[in-house]
Amino acid sequence: MKVLFIGGTGNISTPSSRLAIEKGMDLYVLNRGKAKVEIEGAHSIIGDINKPEELTELKKHEWDVVVNWIAFTAEDIERDIQLFKGKTKQYIFISSASCYQTPLSYPVITESTPLCNNLWDYSQGKIACEDRLQKAYSEEGFPITIVRPSLTYDTVIPIAIGGFNKYNTADRILKGKEIIVHGDGTSLWTVTHSDDFAKGFVGLLGLTTAIGHAFHITSDEVLSWNMIYKILADALGKEAKVVHIASDFICKIEPSFTGTLLADKAESVLFDNAKIKTFVPGFKATIPFSEGIKRTIKWLQEKPERQNIDIETEDKIENVLKAYKSLS
Repeated sequence: MKVLFIGGTGNISTPSSRLAIEKGMDLYVLNRGKAKVEIEGAHSIIGDINKPEELTELKKHEWDVVVNWIAFTAEDIERDIQLFKGKTKQYIFISSASCYQTPLSYPVITESTPLCNNLWDYSQGKIACEDRLQKAYSEEGFPITIVRPSLTYDTVIPIAIGGFNKYNTADRILKGKEIIVHGDGTSLWTVTHSDDFAKGFVGLLGLTTAIGHAFHITSDEVLSWNMIYKILADALGKEAKVVHIASDFICKIEPSFTGTLLADKAESVLFDNAKIKTFVPGFKATIPFSEGIKRTIKWLQEKPERQNIDIETEDKIENVLKAYKSLS
């Protein structure tokens, strides 16, 4: 099976690339050649998907599957439809579970949960992408599959503030500084290791029955945010000094947190994975957060340059803490 990944060397996509190779797929990876990750066994195509003049090599091929990991706007999708219409048997768009209705009317999410997020332009862009693809499928037969990852990690720390590609909260825990946990920390969430995501995702590649469908792929492990931060602190060998602060207050003081917090992580969310398990029999997430985050911390601590302590983020955390303490 001949597969093209646009992207393919990121936090979520790298394990999927490696698993596709392991499964014997003929994988091509298109990127700008700036990633430090090498996918052994994959064919590399150097180019920028946004610069047609760099895509001479790409245009020579036809594909069984094209996956775009880095499309964010309807314009990106319009470009891809023109590039791959009649040249691929399946086009997979990586959307986001943050597209699901905010606030939720029912906490258990299925693929039929409405898509509506008016608080985050990132999610709105992904929804616009899905809308354009559904139109292309229904009117032109463009062979789409939509995948909506939730908070998925491998080389990043999956927390609400001071994490993901930033090491700020981990560094604060190590130094005995206070960290922020939104709300009272009892709302529920799911974090998924990229290796587990890959098991479900690679099973969709070339699956003709998946065309026209949308899927989310997450772990079935449900944790409170208090537990997520405790498990992170345990992985670091420290005890976290937690300050619980209401999400509304955090975002009032630092509006830049609105997207990742109020629009995504402030409420309890439970994912029903029955659909992906039906289409990919045997899919099961097997890496608990207590194990996966240890892998992540080990990887981050192997090289100091991986520990991105962002000064602006640090200032925002201190600003929120200061504003909260001024109330008492």
